[in-house]
Amino acid sequence: MSTILDVKCDNKKAYEIVIESSLSFFSDSFERIGKTYSNVCIITDSGVEKYYLDNIEKIFSKELNKKVFHFVFEQGEGFKNLDTVQNIYKFLVDNNFTRDDLLVALGGGVTGDITGFCAATYLRGIDFIQIPTSLLAQVDSSVGGKTGVDFLSYKNMVGAFYMPKLVYCSMDVLNTLDNRQFIAGLGEVIKYGYCFDIEFLNFLTNNREKILNRDQECLEIIVKKSLEHKRRVVEEDPNEKSIRALLNFGHTIGHAVEKLKNFELLHGECVAIGIAAASYISMKKDLISLDDYNYVISTLESFGLPTSVNGLEPGEITKTTYSDKKRTGSGIKFILLNKIGSGYIATDVSDIDINDAAKSILV
Repeated sequence: MSTILDVKCDNKKAYEIVIESSLSFFSDSFERIGKTYSNVCIITDSGVEKYYLDNIEKIFSKELNKKVFHFVFEQGEGFKNLDTVQNIYKFLVDNNFTRDDLLVALGGGVTGDITGFCAATYLRGIDFIQIPTSLLAQVDSSVGGKTGVDFLSYKNMVGAFYMPKLVYCSMDVLNTLDNRQFIAGLGEVIKYGYCFDIEFLNFLTNNREKILNRDQECLEIIVKKSLEHKRRVVEEDPNEKSIRALLNFGHTIGHAVEKLKNFELLHGECVAIGIAAASYISMKKDLISLDDYNYVISTLESFGLPTSVNGLEPGEITKTTYSDKKRTGSGIKFILLNKIGSGYIATDVSDIDINDAAKSILV
Protein backbone atom coordinates (compact mmCIF):
# COMPACT_ATOMS: atom_id res chain seq x y z
CA MET A 1 0.00 0.00 0.00
CA SER A 2 1.35 3.40 -0.93
CA THR A 3 -0.48 6.69 -1.30
CA ILE A 4 1.11 9.96 -2.36
CA LEU A 5 -0.76 13.25 -1.99
CA ASP A 6 0.87 16.28 -3.56
CA VAL A 7 0.42 19.52 -1.63
CA LYS A 8 0.52 22.67 -3.77
CA CYS A 9 1.35 26.24 -2.88
CA ASP A 10 0.67 28.98 -5.45
CA ASN A 11 -0.40 26.23 -7.86
CA LYS A 12 3.01 24.57 -7.65
CA LYS A 13 3.91 21.33 -5.91
CA ALA A 14 5.36 22.19 -2.51
CA TYR A 15 5.81 18.75 -0.96
CA GLU A 16 4.46 15.21 -0.79
CA ILE A 17 2.42 13.52 1.88
CA VAL A 18 3.30 9.82 1.73
CA ILE A 19 1.12 7.21 3.43
CA GLU A 20 2.93 3.89 3.73
CA SER A 21 2.49 0.67 5.65
CA SER A 22 6.01 0.77 7.09
CA LEU A 23 9.04 2.97 7.76
CA SER A 24 11.08 0.61 5.60
CA PHE A 25 10.04 2.48 2.43
CA PHE A 26 11.16 5.87 3.72
CA SER A 27 14.34 6.15 1.65
CA ASP A 28 12.49 6.17 -1.66
CA SER A 29 10.25 9.01 -0.52
CA PHE A 30 13.16 10.99 0.88
CA GLU A 31 15.18 10.75 -2.31
CA ARG A 32 12.28 12.22 -4.30
CA ILE A 33 12.90 15.52 -2.50
CA GLY A 34 15.82 15.85 -4.88
CA LYS A 35 18.17 17.74 -2.56
CA THR A 36 21.52 16.83 -1.02
CA TYR A 37 21.90 17.57 2.67
CA SER A 38 25.25 17.51 4.44
CA ASN A 39 23.98 16.90 7.97
CA VAL A 40 20.71 15.66 9.41
CA CYS A 41 19.42 16.32 12.92
CA ILE A 42 16.58 14.13 14.15
CA ILE A 43 14.53 15.87 16.82
CA THR A 44 12.37 13.64 18.98
CA ASP A 45 11.06 13.31 22.52
CA SER A 46 11.96 10.90 25.28
CA GLY A 47 8.85 8.79 24.66
CA VAL A 48 9.35 8.22 20.94
CA GLU A 49 13.13 7.87 21.22
CA LYS A 50 13.01 4.30 22.52
CA TYR A 51 10.78 3.09 19.69
CA TYR A 52 12.05 4.69 16.49
CA LEU A 53 15.18 6.82 16.87
CA ASP A 54 17.68 4.02 16.20
CA ASN A 55 15.72 2.85 13.17
CA ILE A 56 15.52 6.31 11.59
CA GLU A 57 19.18 7.04 12.34
CA LYS A 58 20.19 3.83 10.58
CA ILE A 59 18.07 4.67 7.53
CA PHE A 60 19.73 8.08 7.21
CA SER A 61 23.27 6.91 7.92
CA LYS A 62 23.37 3.54 6.15
CA GLU A 63 20.77 3.78 3.38
CA LEU A 64 21.07 7.50 2.63
CA ASN A 65 24.72 8.04 3.62
CA LYS A 66 24.08 11.11 5.79
CA LYS A 67 25.93 12.34 8.86
CA VAL A 68 23.28 12.06 11.55
CA PHE A 69 22.80 13.86 14.85
CA HIS A 70 19.89 13.68 17.25
CA PHE A 71 18.36 15.91 19.88
CA VAL A 72 15.98 14.47 22.48
CA PHE A 73 13.78 16.60 24.74
CA GLU A 74 11.45 15.58 27.55
CA GLN A 75 8.07 14.28 26.44
CA GLY A 76 4.98 16.40 27.02
CA GLU A 77 3.21 19.63 26.13
CA GLY A 78 4.93 21.30 29.09
CA PHE A 79 8.22 21.23 27.13
CA LYS A 80 6.76 22.83 24.00
CA ASN A 81 8.28 26.19 24.80
CA LEU A 82 11.04 28.65 23.95
CA ASP A 83 13.44 27.03 26.42
CA THR A 84 13.39 23.83 24.35
CA VAL A 85 13.77 25.87 21.16
CA GLN A 86 16.78 27.65 22.63
CA ASN A 87 18.40 24.34 23.55
CA ILE A 88 17.89 23.09 19.98
CA TYR A 89 19.40 26.28 18.54
CA LYS A 90 22.47 25.79 20.74
CA PHE A 91 22.79 22.15 19.69
CA LEU A 92 22.64 23.12 16.01
CA VAL A 93 25.18 25.91 16.45
CA ASP A 94 27.54 23.67 18.41
CA ASN A 95 27.38 21.09 15.60
CA ASN A 96 27.87 23.65 12.81
CA PHE A 97 24.48 23.23 11.12
CA THR A 98 24.03 25.44 8.08
CA ARG A 99 21.26 26.20 5.59
CA ASP A 100 22.40 23.17 3.61
CA ASP A 101 21.37 20.84 6.42
CA LEU A 102 18.07 19.23 7.43
CA LEU A 103 15.92 18.83 10.53
CA VAL A 104 13.69 15.79 10.98
CA ALA A 105 10.63 15.89 13.25
CA LEU A 106 10.18 12.36 14.59
CA GLY A 107 7.19 12.24 16.89
CA GLY A 108 3.77 13.64 17.61
CA GLY A 109 2.32 17.10 17.28
CA VAL A 110 4.54 18.67 19.94
CA THR A 111 7.71 17.46 18.21
CA GLY A 112 6.44 18.53 14.79
CA ASP A 113 5.54 22.01 15.99
CA ILE A 114 8.85 22.55 17.79
CA THR A 115 10.95 21.22 14.93
CA GLY A 116 9.05 23.22 12.33
CA PHE A 117 9.45 26.41 14.33
CA CYS A 118 13.18 25.80 14.77
CA ALA A 119 13.51 25.13 11.04
CA ALA A 120 11.61 28.32 10.19
CA THR A 121 13.76 30.51 12.41
CA TYR A 122 17.25 28.97 12.59
CA LEU A 123 19.47 30.92 10.16
CA ARG A 124 16.19 32.45 8.86
CA GLY A 125 15.08 29.06 7.58
CA ILE A 126 16.43 25.58 6.86
CA ASP A 127 14.64 22.55 5.44
CA PHE A 128 12.76 20.08 7.60
CA ILE A 129 10.60 17.00 7.14
CA GLN A 130 7.88 15.40 9.24
CA ILE A 131 7.72 11.75 10.33
CA PRO A 132 4.60 11.84 12.53
CA THR A 133 4.27 8.96 14.97
CA SER A 134 0.85 9.72 16.48
CA LEU A 135 -2.56 9.55 14.82
CA LEU A 136 -3.25 13.18 15.71
CA ALA A 137 -0.02 14.35 14.08
CA GLN A 138 -0.61 12.22 10.99
CA VAL A 139 -4.11 13.51 10.30
CA ASP A 140 -3.60 17.13 11.29
CA SER A 141 -0.58 18.88 12.73
CA SER A 142 2.13 17.49 10.42
CA VAL A 143 0.48 18.98 7.32
CA GLY A 144 0.01 22.61 6.41
CA GLY A 145 3.09 24.35 7.72
CA LYS A 146 1.69 25.70 10.98
CA THR A 147 4.56 25.63 13.46
CA GLY A 148 4.85 27.09 16.93
CA VAL A 149 5.39 26.78 20.64
CA ASP A 150 3.48 27.75 23.74
CA PHE A 151 4.28 30.94 25.63
CA LEU A 152 3.43 31.33 29.33
CA SER A 153 1.02 28.39 28.91
CA TYR A 154 -0.81 30.11 26.03
CA LYS A 155 -1.18 27.58 23.24
CA ASN A 156 0.91 28.17 20.08
CA MET A 157 1.33 31.89 20.77
CA VAL A 158 4.74 32.05 19.06
CA GLY A 159 5.01 30.49 15.62
CA ALA A 160 5.36 30.73 11.87
CA PHE A 161 3.92 29.29 8.68
CA TYR A 162 6.70 27.15 7.22
CA MET A 163 6.19 24.19 4.91
CA PRO A 164 8.02 20.87 5.30
CA LYS A 165 9.77 19.18 2.40
CA LEU A 166 8.08 15.84 3.08
CA VAL A 167 5.47 14.32 5.38
CA TYR A 168 5.87 10.56 5.77
CA CYS A 169 3.01 8.75 7.53
CA SER A 170 3.79 5.15 8.42
CA MET A 171 0.83 3.10 9.56
CA ASP A 172 2.89 0.65 11.59
CA VAL A 173 3.97 3.32 14.10
CA LEU A 174 0.37 3.64 15.27
CA ASN A 175 0.66 0.19 16.85
CA THR A 176 2.94 1.53 19.59
CA LEU A 177 0.55 4.28 20.68
CA ASP A 178 -1.12 3.70 24.01
CA ASN A 179 -4.90 3.54 23.87
CA ARG A 180 -5.46 6.99 25.31
CA GLN A 181 -3.15 8.64 22.75
CA PHE A 182 -4.76 6.74 19.91
CA ILE A 183 -8.31 7.69 20.94
CA ALA A 184 -7.27 11.31 21.44
CA GLY A 185 -6.15 11.39 17.80
CA LEU A 186 -9.65 10.39 16.77
CA GLY A 187 -10.86 13.76 18.05
CA GLU A 188 -9.14 15.45 15.10
CA VAL A 189 -10.35 12.74 12.70
CA ILE A 190 -14.01 13.10 13.68
CA LYS A 191 -13.69 16.87 13.34
CA TYR A 192 -13.39 16.49 9.58
CA GLY A 193 -16.67 14.61 9.45
CA TYR A 194 -18.57 17.21 11.47
CA CYS A 195 -17.19 20.17 9.49
CA PHE A 196 -16.85 18.88 5.95
CA ASP A 197 -18.07 15.40 5.19
CA ILE A 198 -21.07 13.59 6.64
CA GLU A 199 -20.29 10.50 4.52
CA PHE A 200 -16.90 10.27 6.21
CA LEU A 201 -18.62 10.66 9.58
CA ASN A 202 -20.95 7.80 8.65
CA PHE A 203 -17.96 5.67 7.70
CA LEU A 204 -16.38 6.34 11.08
CA THR A 205 -19.50 5.43 13.04
CA ASN A 206 -20.19 2.35 10.91
CA ASN A 207 -16.64 1.08 11.43
CA ARG A 208 -16.17 2.14 15.03
CA GLU A 209 -15.14 -1.29 16.35
CA LYS A 210 -12.63 -1.87 13.56
CA ILE A 211 -11.12 1.56 14.08
CA LEU A 212 -10.83 1.12 17.84
CA ASN A 213 -9.19 -2.26 17.20
CA ARG A 214 -6.76 -0.48 14.82
CA ASP A 215 -7.75 -2.43 11.74
CA GLN A 216 -5.02 -1.60 9.22
CA GLU A 217 -7.35 -1.06 6.28
CA CYS A 218 -9.60 1.27 8.27
CA LEU A 219 -6.65 3.25 9.59
CA GLU A 220 -5.31 3.78 6.08
CA ILE A 221 -8.72 5.03 4.95
CA ILE A 222 -9.20 7.48 7.82
CA VAL A 223 -5.67 8.88 7.55
CA LYS A 224 -5.99 9.31 3.77
CA LYS A 225 -9.46 10.88 3.95
CA SER A 226 -8.47 13.23 6.78
CA LEU A 227 -5.37 14.33 4.88
CA GLU A 228 -7.34 14.91 1.69
CA HIS A 229 -9.56 17.34 3.60
CA LYS A 230 -6.58 18.99 5.28
CA ARG A 231 -4.72 19.32 1.97
CA ARG A 232 -7.70 20.90 0.20
CA VAL A 233 -8.16 23.53 2.89
CA VAL A 234 -4.43 24.27 3.21
CA GLU A 235 -4.01 24.71 -0.53
CA GLU A 236 -6.92 27.16 -0.66
CA ASP A 237 -5.82 29.10 2.42
CA PRO A 238 -2.17 28.43 3.35
CA ASN A 239 -1.91 31.28 5.89
CA GLU A 240 -5.30 30.89 7.59
CA LYS A 241 -6.91 34.05 6.25
CA SER A 242 -10.29 32.45 5.55
CA ILE A 243 -11.49 28.85 5.12
CA ARG A 244 -8.59 27.27 7.00
CA ALA A 245 -10.07 28.57 10.23
CA LEU A 246 -12.69 25.83 9.87
CA LEU A 247 -10.03 23.35 10.96
CA ASN A 248 -10.21 24.99 14.38
CA PHE A 249 -13.63 23.50 15.11
CA GLY A 250 -13.54 22.60 18.79
CA HIS A 251 -10.22 24.33 19.37
CA THR A 252 -11.22 27.67 20.90
CA ILE A 253 -12.82 26.38 24.08
CA GLY A 254 -10.67 23.25 23.74
CA HIS A 255 -7.48 25.31 24.04
CA ALA A 256 -8.91 27.15 27.06
CA VAL A 257 -9.63 23.84 28.78
CA GLU A 258 -6.20 22.53 27.85
CA LYS A 259 -4.49 25.52 29.45
CA LEU A 260 -6.69 25.68 32.54
CA LYS A 261 -6.15 21.97 33.22
CA ASN A 262 -2.38 22.57 32.99
CA PHE A 263 -2.12 20.22 30.00
CA GLU A 264 -3.24 17.23 32.07
CA LEU A 265 -5.64 16.40 29.24
CA LEU A 266 -4.37 15.47 25.78
CA HIS A 267 -4.93 17.88 22.92
CA GLY A 268 -7.36 15.61 21.10
CA GLU A 269 -9.35 15.13 24.30
CA CYS A 270 -9.65 18.90 24.69
CA VAL A 271 -10.70 19.23 21.05
CA ALA A 272 -13.51 16.74 21.70
CA ILE A 273 -14.66 18.76 24.72
CA GLY A 274 -14.45 21.90 22.59
CA ILE A 275 -16.52 20.25 19.85
CA ALA A 276 -19.19 19.47 22.43
CA ALA A 277 -19.21 23.12 23.53
CA ALA A 278 -19.28 24.52 19.99
CA SER A 279 -22.11 22.16 19.08
CA TYR A 280 -24.04 23.39 22.12
CA ILE A 281 -23.72 26.99 20.85
CA SER A 282 -24.82 25.82 17.39
CA MET A 283 -27.91 24.25 18.94
CA LYS A 284 -28.72 27.31 21.05
CA LYS A 285 -28.52 29.47 17.92
CA ASP A 286 -31.01 27.11 16.21
CA LEU A 287 -28.43 26.07 13.63
CA ILE A 288 -28.66 22.39 14.53
CA SER A 289 -31.41 20.51 16.31
CA LEU A 290 -31.33 18.96 19.77
CA ASP A 291 -31.18 15.56 18.05
CA ASP A 292 -28.13 16.72 16.07
CA TYR A 293 -26.45 17.96 19.23
CA ASN A 294 -27.12 14.68 21.00
CA TYR A 295 -25.72 12.84 17.98
CA VAL A 296 -22.48 14.83 18.24
CA ILE A 297 -22.16 13.99 21.92
CA SER A 298 -23.02 10.32 21.52
CA THR A 299 -20.61 9.90 18.60
CA LEU A 300 -17.69 11.38 20.52
CA GLU A 301 -18.47 9.28 23.57
CA SER A 302 -18.85 6.11 21.51
CA PHE A 303 -15.19 6.47 20.52
CA GLY A 304 -14.16 6.97 24.14
CA LEU A 305 -13.63 10.72 23.83
CA PRO A 306 -14.58 13.06 26.68
CA THR A 307 -17.37 15.63 26.27
CA SER A 308 -17.11 17.23 29.70
CA VAL A 309 -14.52 18.34 32.23
CA ASN A 310 -14.45 18.95 35.96
CA GLY A 311 -12.66 21.33 38.30
CA LEU A 312 -13.18 24.50 36.25
CA GLU A 313 -15.50 27.52 36.41
CA PRO A 314 -17.49 28.89 33.44
CA GLY A 315 -16.11 32.38 33.94
CA GLU A 316 -12.48 31.29 33.77
CA ILE A 317 -13.12 29.31 30.59
CA THR A 318 -14.81 32.34 29.00
CA LYS A 319 -11.97 34.65 30.04
CA THR A 320 -9.29 32.27 28.78
CA THR A 321 -10.87 31.96 25.34
CA TYR A 322 -10.03 35.64 24.81
CA SER A 323 -6.33 34.92 25.11
CA ASP A 324 -6.62 32.44 22.25
CA LYS A 325 -4.67 33.27 19.11
CA LYS A 326 -7.85 32.99 17.02
CA ARG A 327 -9.25 36.22 18.44
CA THR A 328 -9.77 39.20 16.11
CA GLY A 329 -9.94 42.91 16.86
CA SER A 330 -13.66 42.69 17.54
CA GLY A 331 -13.95 39.26 19.11
CA ILE A 332 -13.22 35.60 18.42
CA LYS A 333 -13.49 33.57 15.25
CA PHE A 334 -15.65 30.71 16.42
CA ILE A 335 -16.41 27.66 14.32
CA LEU A 336 -20.02 26.51 14.50
CA LEU A 337 -22.13 23.99 12.60
CA ASN A 338 -24.78 24.94 10.06
CA LYS A 339 -25.63 21.26 10.06
CA ILE A 340 -23.84 17.98 10.63
CA GLY A 341 -21.17 17.91 7.93
CA SER A 342 -21.02 21.68 7.39
CA GLY A 343 -19.09 24.12 9.55
CA TYR A 344 -18.81 27.87 9.20
CA ILE A 345 -16.86 30.77 10.70
CA ALA A 346 -19.02 32.74 13.14
CA THR A 347 -18.19 36.24 14.38
CA ASP A 348 -21.30 36.75 16.50
CA VAL A 349 -20.50 34.44 19.42
CA SER A 350 -20.90 36.47 22.61
CA ASP A 351 -19.48 36.12 26.10
CA ILE A 352 -22.89 34.86 27.16
CA ASP A 353 -22.80 32.17 24.44
CA ILE A 354 -19.34 31.04 25.52
CA ASN A 355 -20.27 31.09 29.20
CA ASP A 356 -23.39 28.99 28.53
CA ALA A 357 -21.35 26.55 26.45
CA ALA A 358 -18.77 26.33 29.24
CA LYS A 359 -21.55 25.42 31.68
CA SER A 360 -22.71 22.67 29.30
CA ILE A 361 -19.34 20.89 29.46
CA LEU A 362 -18.75 21.13 33.20
CA VAL A 363 -19.51 18.31 35.63
